[in-house]
Amino acid sequence: MRSLSFNRGQGSAMGVKLTTLLLWAAAAGVTVFWGLRFAGGSEAQMPPPPAVQPVQVNAQAMAKALGAEALPAAPAAAPVVSRYALLGVLAGHDSGGGAAVITVAGKPAKAFRVGESVEEGVVLQSLAAREARLGPTGGPAAMVLQLPKPPMAAFR
Repeated sequence: MRSLSFNRGQGSAMGVKLTTLLLWAAAAGVTVFWGLRFAGGSEAQMPPPPAVQPVQVNAQAMAKALGAEALPAAPAAAPVVSRYALLGVLAGHDSGGGAAVITVAGKPAKAFRVGESVEEGVVLQSLAAREARLGPTGGPAAMVLQLPKPPMAAFR
């Protein structure tokens, strides 16, 4: 009886054996790697990074670096007009009435009607499309507050 063999000599059998050995060695290496990886406890983990300290910014140095000029040591007394900021106007075209949204000395904004006292001795006297006039009760307008132009108006 004759048997079929795929071996064609001694040389090719050695190549098959060597390839098999390399494949089994690679499989053993992968098994050892993952076995150690899973078996390793918390001591194998990296330590947490140290906490980052917040950066302290020197505002004066930053302003100087960006080209600002040094401010005087003591600010001058602010004029009375700078205490008020106009945020919105609801003016009646025909009636002359309406309301204005004004902040006083950095406090939260409030709506004031025409004729209403904004602050002691200061009354909202009249309104126009983008401005409010303030002054003493029964006297002429002492100051005019204007809304800034909208950003798109600058491109016209």
